[in-house]
Amino acid sequence: MKNPTIKIVALSLACLLAISLLPGCANPSPKLPIFHAGSLTIPWAEISEEFNRLYPDVETLTESAGSAITIRKITELGREGGVIGSSDYTLIPELMFPEYADWYITFASNQMVIAYTDKSQFENEIDASNWYEILQRDGVKYGRSDPDRDPGGYRTLMMWQLAEAHYSLPGLLDKLYSGAGDTVRPKEVDLIALLESGDLDYAFEYASIATQHGLRYVTLPTEINLSSEKFKDFYAKARIEIRGREPGQTITLTGAPISYAVTIPENFPNQELAIRWVDFLLSDRGIAIMKANGQLPITPAITSDRNKLPEQLKKYVE
Repeated sequence: MKNPTIKIVALSLACLLAISLLPGCANPSPKLPIFHAGSLTIPWAEISEEFNRLYPDVETLTESAGSAITIRKITELGREGGVIGSSDYTLIPELMFPEYADWYITFASNQMVIAYTDKSQFENEIDASNWYEILQRDGVKYGRSDPDRDPGGYRTLMMWQLAEAHYSLPGLLDKLYSGAGDTVRPKEVDLIALLESGDLDYAFEYASIATQHGLRYVTLPTEINLSSEKFKDFYAKARIEIRGREPGQTITLTGAPISYAVTIPENFPNQELAIRWVDFLLSDRGIAIMKANGQLPITPAITSDRNKLPEQLKKYVE
């Protein structure tokens, strides 16, 4: 008589094999959640698509929001994210160091512009010398993103501050901030539909967003558009307070040239997968995609601490 134990083990193995062959029972694809600024939506979708051609087994899950909200998904909501992309590098050390990350890499730049369409009132008149006057005309509606949620929002307010000095117009910030046409939405890309529908005449956007959506835009003076290292000392005269980590707490942010940054949360379990994606972002192909979408690459990239970078990424930074 055969050993009944052997028969039970053999039957169990056969059942396990049969179950593993059923649809949906194979090993699941590795998932890579990517949380990023709204202004990275189009280029990072393209980068993820290219990445998946090299690694078709990986499921990339991109999710956009204002950069501050993007980071708080990790730090306050406890969500699991593999890659974080912020349109302001300073938010990463301010909100993530040292509990959730200990390095970042700045990889792209941008500039603030005023986007509009053929439907916008006074669209044939507006330019870099009179935009502030046109925005204050009766019936004109202009939009910006929420400074507590999105860097584009507080950068707009910084730009208004700098414009006071540049154009010698004391009180301009308060006039625009309290203007009848002032409209606020959570992030910059939320303003696009309002522009296209004619509900807004103008929106303060990044040049890359205006380019990606085929919008017309006013190129602002370099002295106020937050694009140049040459004017970093002048930019630093602008200061804005936003919500901090805890209720009732605030953070004072200082004007600076626009720099996008990427990091990987320390608690993400598949670090190697996240590193592989960031490696592709910083590669020649990733840089080309960013550039084609109006976001000029910073090359070589700059890091907060080269010694703390994953070895695979050190080749890209100074």
